[in-house]
Amino acid sequence: MSSQPRRRRLELEEVGDVTVVNFVDKKILDEQNIQIIGEQLFDLVDNQQKRKILLNFGNVEFLSSAALGKLITLNKKVQTAGGKLVMCNIARSIMEVFEITKLDKMFKIFPDEQAALQAF
Repeated sequence: MSSQPRRRRLELEEVGDVTVVNFVDKKILDEQNIQIIGEQLFDLVDNQQKRKILLNFGNVEFLSSAALGKLITLNKKVQTAGGKLVMCNIARSIMEVFEITKLDKMFKIFPDEQAALQAF
């Protein structure tokens, strides 16, 4: 139990057996927010036994490199649990970072949520 109430950074929606995660924040930059987002994402796998996770970045305009680290860790957790992590609606500026860092090869990325859901 957390002593201080924390605002949810993620909105979750179940589409069949896929958990669709929408990010509340347009800018995922500051360390505290990234920590909270990481905890909430990891909780999906570790405690809620979610195995099919779709991250929808439709609302996100900026993503820090620290946030990328959380996504890499999440991907490993999901794979270790025998699940699948897919992403969609990534802004062009963020996508460029994924390409430069070769993360576009690590993650399954789709242009929209419908295409991403069909990947499961």
